[in-house]
Amino acid sequence: MYNIVVFASGNGTTLQSIIDAIESKNLNAKIPLVVSNNPKAFALERAKSSNIPTYVIKSKNPKEMDEELNDVLSKIDVDLIVLAGYLKLIGKKLISNYTIINTHPALLPNYGGKGMYGMNVHKAVIAAKEKYSGVTLHYVNSEYDRGQTIMQTRVKVMPNDTPEDLAARVQAAEKIQLIEALKNFVKEAEKN
Repeated sequence: MYNIVVFASGNGTTLQSIIDAIESKNLNAKIPLVVSNNPKAFALERAKSSNIPTYVIKSKNPKEMDEELNDVLSKIDVDLIVLAGYLKLIGKKLISNYTIINTHPALLPNYGGKGMYGMNVHKAVIAAKEKYSGVTLHYVNSEYDRGQTIMQTRVKVMPNDTPEDLAARVQAAEKIQLIEALKNFVKEAEKN
């Protein structure tokens, strides 16, 4: 079974789309663990509702966090780590030991980097009068939103869009794109 560990800091809607795809047999994978830096993240409740083990990061120091997570993950089988609304920078140990991908609610390289997440991204896209926004799935490296792009989906920005309107369409596209990409990761692993 292909093991996907999900890191989430907030509501967990992207996590839920992965859970739903697995439960509907649309994705041949398992989530052995959901990790969060936020003990109040609703993502943890979503995981518990699906009988998925959870882990809340204890350390606040980035170097100690990297050590802590590397230690926790070394005890389970991990094929891929998916950052699904996870707002912390990933440390060097995790980057060197695991394949990690992130889904970002904009067409990178635009509207990425520290502080560019959630509504901040959609507000910036609308303020810049962009014709398109979208979603980028990319590999994670040691800089926010700078890893190699795996795939992108464009979403048209409508003339009267509010950040919430745009966010809803981007999130819908994000979930479709992520499940498609995860299926590709599983297929590649099954070939080997």
